[in-house]
Amino acid sequence: MQTHTHHHRAAPVPPVNAWSVRAWPPLLWQANATARVQFHHRGTRIVTKGDPGCPTAGQTFWAAQAAEGEAGLAWDWIKVTGGVVALADPMSVITNLRLLGQAGEVLTAEEAARFLNVFVRELPWQRQVWQALSELPS
Repeated sequence: MQTHTHHHRAAPVPPVNAWSVRAWPPLLWQANATARVQFHHRGTRIVTKGDPGCPTAGQTFWAAQAAEGEAGLAWDWIKVTGGVVALADPMSVITNLRLLGQAGEVLTAEEAARFLNVFVRELPWQRQVWQALSELPS
């Protein structure tokens, strides 16, 4: 198994495991707020098993600085046929965000998934994954 990590950063940031975002202090955010912070790519990890029968897959990690603290999003992706990369499981976006509904209640994981997938869809994450894939040694 080969592991490659690809990072683009404006300023040096200590390396962070994408899944450690779950341990970050939770941030409460209104789920349907029109104002959003700008998430930035923190890293993409590629796992290649070397088996032609197994697709290339990995994780990507994004973070944003909000007034309340740092927010993070991470998810698994998979390379599928036709040169497409996709979320491996849209129900498994890892985050420290606790999204709030209309009445101020914390949304369940299932309720929050709809909003988290909108956040993911708005990011240029596929371009970052393809850039990391293009830098793999042949």
